[in-house]
Amino acid sequence: MNKSYKVKVNTTTEIDITNNDVSALDTIEVSSSKFHILQNNTPFKAEIIEGDFNNKTYKVKVNNNTYSVLIQNDLDELITKMGFEVGATKQINDIKAPMPGLILDINVTVGQEVKEDEPLLILEAMKMENVFTSPRDGIIKSISVSKGDAVDKNDLLIEFE
Repeated sequence: MNKSYKVKVNTTTEIDITNNDVSALDTIEVSSSKFHILQNNTPFKAEIIEGDFNNKTYKVKVNNNTYSVLIQNDLDELITKMGFEVGATKQINDIKAPMPGLILDINVTVGQEVKEDEPLLILEAMKMENVFTSPRDGIIKSISVSKGDAVDKNDLLIEFE
């Protein structure tokens, strides 16, 4: 199977590289980050200066020229096209009622700092208690409901700063 990768160099040049392309290089590892590469009888000295494995970004020096490199495989490209990004921060700024119900309890106050997954409030709907947890770390900007309030679908419950 011949996997392909899209390599973006200095955020301007895109190159498609396959496993066969990489296998065709004559490469000798000089040290853990330095390599001697021979491609079509042309020698190159390469060094990985910085690497961020999670973001698949690298700073590579080839023959005394430094390049910023981003490497993406087919899955990375699909995730980007769909609008999802690995490690993207959550930007949810409010919580709305997903259904009509009754506010049974509120566990936070305005100005309180909350952590992700911390319980915020309990909404009773269809004889079930639904605990709403914080979608992200943040500070409570406003609480639009009180204990005992009846709410409709899409009513604003809590807003984050």
